[in-house]
Amino acid sequence: MASEFSASVDYGFQLSKRIYYGKGVTPPPVPEVMTKSVSESYLPTAVMAYAAIVEPEVVDNPDVPSYQPYVHGRCDPPALIPLHMHDVCMEVDCCMDTAFIAVSGVWRVHCIMAGKSCDCRIAVPMGEQGSLLGVEINIPGTGRSYNSKWVTLEDTEETMTVPKSGDGRFLKPHLYTLKIPQVEGGYKLSIKVRWSQKLLYQEGQYHLNVPFTFPPYVIPVGKRVSKREKILVNVNSGIGTEILCQCTSHPVKELSNDVRKPSFIYEAEVKAWSSTDFNFSYAVSSGDIMGGVLLQSPSLNDLDTREMFCLYLFPGNDKTKKVFRREVVFVIDNSGSMQGTPLESVKTAVLASLSKLNPEDSFNIIAFNTETCLFPSTMERATHASISKATQWLNNLTADGDTNILIPIQQAIKLLADASDSIPLLFLITDGAVEDEREICNSMKDYMTSRVSISPRICTFGIGLYCNHYFLQMLAQIGRGHYDCAYDADSVGSRLERLFTTASSVILANITICMPENLDALELFPSHIPELSFGNPLIVSGRYKGDFPGNIKVSGQLGDMTNLVTDLKVQNAKDVPFDRVFARQQIDALTAQAWFLGSKEHEDKVAQISLRTSFPSEYTCMVLVRADSEKKGPERILLQEIFNKINQSLTKGDASNQKIIFLGSLGVGFGNLSATANNKPPGSEESKPPEAAEILVKAATNCCGRVLDRCCCMCFIQALTYVNERCYIVSSQICAGLSCAACLDCCIDLCGCIN
Repeated sequence: MASEFSASVDYGFQLSKRIYYGKGVTPPPVPEVMTKSVSESYLPTAVMAYAAIVEPEVVDNPDVPSYQPYVHGRCDPPALIPLHMHDVCMEVDCCMDTAFIAVSGVWRVHCIMAGKSCDCRIAVPMGEQGSLLGVEINIPGTGRSYNSKWVTLEDTEETMTVPKSGDGRFLKPHLYTLKIPQVEGGYKLSIKVRWSQKLLYQEGQYHLNVPFTFPPYVIPVGKRVSKREKILVNVNSGIGTEILCQCTSHPVKELSNDVRKPSFIYEAEVKAWSSTDFNFSYAVSSGDIMGGVLLQSPSLNDLDTREMFCLYLFPGNDKTKKVFRREVVFVIDNSGSMQGTPLESVKTAVLASLSKLNPEDSFNIIAFNTETCLFPSTMERATHASISKATQWLNNLTADGDTNILIPIQQAIKLLADASDSIPLLFLITDGAVEDEREICNSMKDYMTSRVSISPRICTFGIGLYCNHYFLQMLAQIGRGHYDCAYDADSVGSRLERLFTTASSVILANITICMPENLDALELFPSHIPELSFGNPLIVSGRYKGDFPGNIKVSGQLGDMTNLVTDLKVQNAKDVPFDRVFARQQIDALTAQAWFLGSKEHEDKVAQISLRTSFPSEYTCMVLVRADSEKKGPERILLQEIFNKINQSLTKGDASNQKIIFLGSLGVGFGNLSATANNKPPGSEESKPPEAAEILVKAATNCCGRVLDRCCCMCFIQALTYVNERCYIVSSQICAGLSCAACLDCCIDLCGCIN
């Protein structure tokens, strides 16, 4: 999809050469592809809007019309012309380990002649673990606006017949696009997009990177066009201590004097839009381990009346603190689907991880497909000689066969069974789904329960969308480890290395939280407490009934094998939005449990959290609801009433009516057994069948076909609004009656002119 999108933009640049901007006005330069392929060049690096061109003949300047030669044919898929941006504003709220971003901007349909219209496509690139929260669109002068709304999948099944994919789709893991129908040339689109993303933690600092790089070709043409960009940043770490902030990309100024909750602003009249992403960081912890407990009451619209709490531990930045000795087993999927870039990226990341081990650490590697293959039969010390042998062994590893996960995991558990004064780590890396996933989870759950000494920490890493990411999350929860993923092959190496760094730099293990005995209905997220490492703070959220004391005791084992016992202060936190900050964590954990237990109750709970917080889930989907503020004349009211009755006899929420635009589910799904069995590589996509209108256009090559393409009963009804009122009423009622013969379906397929 990404390459198709980029190719459509490339074709859009060719069509944009038809636009005449007036005498003496220099048109924006058409970018030239020099070093990158087209598939990599034109993907958006900030929120952008595009005109989707099906009929090339409509491309022209709406203000300065010019003679243009007629272009035969249609664009399939539609060409995409980037719209000119006239204003942009970004608001960032950093809370705990999550950032909430809202980008507002104004884009003008500068490339469609007056009186003509086209669909517009909006692209939203998001940062680390981005989750789209909402979209607001207003088209000034038309009375038309759209607002996003989350609905459950059950609601859509009961009230409307909709396609599975909808009008929204991911081009890449964190690049989402959606379509707005039929915007006339010369009009502006006022767009506000909201999403959340995770803050990366490194050496005592949280780091934020927001896509905010705009290409030169979105700059409006003309010297007097005002261009103003604004960035507002609010920071609330929740810990109540002084925060030291730094911005390395834009010249922000401090807006407030509160050192515990600082605010910053950047605002300027610019000649060119921002040419770099927004980078911001702030320090939250000192040299030693520190933490606390925050309490909060549920909101009024929360169906769960239990109180909320958050327990956090920061590792500090004292690099002299000893980490645990490590015993590591990498369990690598080398089935046929991993052939090429995925397997090569995994090899590189594993070798980079081995190079970070100390000589007293030990490791092994297990490759699995239909069969399993061990590097050696026992654990090896991480010496230069053994790592060199592992390098040669990995270089000879090829991808072939099917996926079988249970046996290699059991072999890895046996290798790690004798660990005593170390942290045994099992890294499972796979791109496929298997039928016995629940059996694997149950087997590991039984093993962890019966284990007397320290049990292996199971860390899981999923590649692509064909593996079951909720199985991998559940397995990591059971194994008190960590989970991460890479939906595209390009990010496998960096993310896998980051997962290893987080899991292998443990400074506090076997953590126990002494919760008060008088608490009822206690629920923790995650349910199993992971270790505290240099690579990531420990944040546990939850619900409870009862009263918290003034302090909570937390204990654990340090890397030098001594015990640590500390009291964490409990305090109320009214200004931290718990619902939003921990929504992603709770939705993922509950969805994994819903999959594992087959629990409808857990599914409903996930859906309710999603509806309340606007975070996507597997059991909800996003729709755009259209609102018309412009008062309609009596003729249009009559016409609307007629077609409302027709729509009731067809499908509720039909996308062609454009009252509700179905964007579809934003979840990743529960794996694909068929694709795994067929060894489909991660990132491969099903070919999209052409839509009905596209089929008709290709078939209609003769004269009659061209007439049919531009004339239908709906267009005829709209033309009748200009004639005698009685003639209009009679004719429109006749056409309404013809809808029983599926005439309306023909109109929708051919010209999509019902608004």
